Amino acid sequence: MDSSELIERYDRLASKRTGFRNRNAYFHGEIIDRYRFVIPDGASVLEIGCSTGDLLAALKPSRGVGIDFSKGMLEEARARHPHLTFLEMHAETFELDETFDYVVISGLLGDLEDIQAFFARLRTVTRPDTRIVIDYFNHLWEPVIRLAEKIGLKMPTRFQNWLPLDDIENLLYLNDFEVVKQNHLMLMPKGIRPIRTWVNRYLSRLPGFRKLGLVTMIVAKERGWLRNPDDYSCTVVIPCRNEKGTIEEAVQRTPTMGHHTEILFVDGNSTDGTPEEIQRVIAAYPEKDIGFLSQGDGTGKGDAVRKGFAAAKGDVLMILDADLTVPPEELPKFFGALIESKGEFINGTRLVYQMDKLAMRTLNFIGNKFFSTAFTWLLEQRLRDTLCGTKVLLKRDYEKIAAGRSFFGDFDPFGDFDLLFGAAKQHLKIVEVPIRYRERRYGVTNISRFTHGWLLLKMCVVASRKLKFV
Repeated sequence: MDSSELIERYDRLASKRTGFRNRNAYFHGEIIDRYRFVIPDGASVLEIGCSTGDLLAALKPSRGVGIDFSKGMLEEARARHPHLTFLEMHAETFELDETFDYVVISGLLGDLEDIQAFFARLRTVTRPDTRIVIDYFNHLWEPVIRLAEKIGLKMPTRFQNWLPLDDIENLLYLNDFEVVKQNHLMLMPKGIRPIRTWVNRYLSRLPGFRKLGLVTMIVAKERGWLRNPDDYSCTVVIPCRNEKGTIEEAVQRTPTMGHHTEILFVDGNSTDGTPEEIQRVIAAYPEKDIGFLSQGDGTGKGDAVRKGFAAAKGDVLMILDADLTVPPEELPKFFGALIESKGEFINGTRLVYQMDKLAMRTLNFIGNKFFSTAFTWLLEQRLRDTLCGTKVLLKRDYEKIAAGRSFFGDFDPFGDFDLLFGAAKQHLKIVEVPIRYRERRYGVTNISRFTHGWLLLKMCVVASRKLKFV
């Protein structure tokens, strides 16, 4: 079937599109819910192959553009959603002179003649922070889908490209995109509601079942961007509580990164003279940009980090623990990984190199191993060490995390999981940088292992409900 015949076919089906959607309301509702989980309200969104525009409208974009090659489908779309922009263009040859926060490609890949050429066109409408969200039918379901078309349960399509995930990832890679996250949806697209809900929300997420879903959804981003480090400033936030003995050393050992580095201490109501020591060091090193904040009524490292990040002036935000168990000399590795686009959320890991004998208690080590395994599964990105205090990201990405913080709640005393969960929800690429973990040389740890361990277990439950079983 040539292009003109295909367009004519979809034009004829345009008036029937709503009927097919209503016939499969649960399926389309689940697709919309999944896209709304990924794409926040108020984003700029381009949908390629928008059909009648219902998915695009459901995303509530601040700027919504849909393109399709079917005039009939677009007439329906404009009538149903006059507040959105719909353009008649072919997916493989479209031309636009703007970029978007999100590009939606729903159920389109199977119809394309040249998927590689199509992905090449995407580079004209994306930025490094753009997320491309794609859903397509799992090739394992081909016989079922063909049967559904024959008996009128599904809108008929032409011969489809039935591609496994590996092929899609390879085609994206050839055009300098990379997959950040993948999901498999709807093990039971029809059936009795309570059973269907349980199967699709829980059973389909478990090993052995997760790759059998009807729909595969992936979130991808551009890769390979090289930034100029001199274009970026950096703020190193150092939360501290009773760390008087390491303040000056932290200033001396923190290297300059980018065109300017700010060092910002956030004191958690210390009683050993830490605030006075910070003030002394500020006066002793006037050539350095050193700031001081009091945590005030707030408690916990997480609160200190949030206050520090809110006050930070740098484009790149870093956390350095004041006990200096992570050597400040390691920070340029994190800065480089971010600037060279190796990742968008750079997390330290202490569990690669041999560490000092007393650097980590045995129970802490076991806890870190457990939580790293749990959160690798929950976040679907590899994590060896969730509790390493050193984390680095762009301020603009942190602001997105902060804007969506209410989704999880503010109950993380460490700040580590608040940031990790937020990064996963924003579909930032998480990359780990190994560091050599040193023994604390001043003071005692402020971590209560059992109390905080219990809180982290509760956070696993929350993450399961908010990120995994949704």
